Amino acid sequence: MSGKTKIVVLKMKELIYTGILLVLGILAIIFLIIMSGEKEEGQPEEATDSASVYVPGTYTTAMTLNGSNVELSVTVDETAILSIDLQNMDESVSVMYPLMEPALESLSTQILENQSIDNIEYSSDNLYTSTVLLNAITSALNQAKIEEPERLD
Repeated sequence: MSGKTKIVVLKMKELIYTGILLVLGILAIIFLIIMSGEKEEGQPEEATDSASVYVPGTYTTAMTLNGSNVELSVTVDETAILSIDLQNMDESVSVMYPLMEPALESLSTQILENQSIDNIEYSSDNLYTSTVLLNAITSALNQAKIEEPERLD
């Protein structure tokens, strides 16, 4: 046996600092593993409220009537349809299509009340006009809807 014995002297302060740094390092590694695990599960980075149906804003659909462009705008918030309006409607279009505004008023009242375009009633007098308006409203609402990510289950 070799007769040289070594004695190591450690100061208490150095042991405490080393222990604290070791614990912080382990916590940082655990935190990184947890955060990277969430992305791998396919969760979107931008979490949306499950009750949200629409992206808030005003969405327009262009219609051409009698050679003039008319825009139908639908305003929504996250969960509800707020208003439905015609914009840029020329006087000539309102003369050529006198049922346009009353039909839109009837449709928008029902849609705002029900918050849906399902089971909408309109008279046979306004069949064509109501159908054109309902298609434009449906198009605007489809623009506003939040797209659901496809799942590969």
